[in-house]
Amino acid sequence: MSAFPQHKLPVIALVLSMLIWASSFIALKISFQVLHPAQVLFCRMSLASLCFLLLLRWMKPVTYQSGDWKYLLGMVAMEPCLYFIFESLALQNTTASQAGIVTSLLPMMVAVGAVLAFNERMNRTMWFGFILAMSGAVLLSLGSDSNESAPNPALGNFYEFLAMVCAAIYTLLIKHLITRYSALFLTALQSWAGALFFFGPALYFPMPEDIDLVAIGSVAYLGIFVSIGAYGLYNYAMGHVPATQASAFVNLIPVFTVIIAFFVLDERLNPYQLFACGLVVVGLIINRRANRPIK
Repeated sequence: MSAFPQHKLPVIALVLSMLIWASSFIALKISFQVLHPAQVLFCRMSLASLCFLLLLRWMKPVTYQSGDWKYLLGMVAMEPCLYFIFESLALQNTTASQAGIVTSLLPMMVAVGAVLAFNERMNRTMWFGFILAMSGAVLLSLGSDSNESAPNPALGNFYEFLAMVCAAIYTLLIKHLITRYSALFLTALQSWAGALFFFGPALYFPMPEDIDLVAIGSVAYLGIFVSIGAYGLYNYAMGHVPATQASAFVNLIPVFTVIIAFFVLDERLNPYQLFACGLVVVGLIINRRANRPIK
């Protein structure tokens, strides 16, 4: 039996990370109904930090390189600190679906940043794929109506836009740092920094009297599968693909969000939404073929 092609591993890692990130919008919505966002984020980061402590023996020795403190500090400041603040505010004002749609802006932000920071090249076919995928992601929002869980969608979507600005800067910093440090170390550093950052705010707000198992399960899922799994897979892939191509996969998040909502929240996909999802997938395929091979 032939060996699994190694060049496909980064693609698989990117798809899986986007699937997990899409599910985090729903998990956050569920947990925010019971716990204050600061408490959710602290518990999530703390759980991930404990898991990483158990993985210390498998971490490669870290050799700090002079001057990297500013990049490492910028990384943890963007994600998880500022990113999760803005995303929490977003999900308190808009729906999970609409917040997922706004993530479609991230690839263009990263593409521009990568051209400026790393001199990465974007040909016309790649730009066409990006635009097609983004158009499909934006069209999905037309099928998302406001409800009682989204009191101010416009404000919430603006907060999610600010979160994407943080995510774009984070992606560019990771692209720089992944050549110096392992994906496991960088992901662990994010969790440890996030736990410390949200510790004070979590103590400030009183704990609810009743916490159901669904909320506890959501926080556990966020801490283990999202904080460790999604970020670990994404950071690994960033060491093998250009930043612009990796960010293109973010357009899968709104597609996955709608699909997960169908099964978890019993939301139905109409033909219009299916068409929009198809545009995203086709756009990604075009972008992927225009930027081969992945090394």
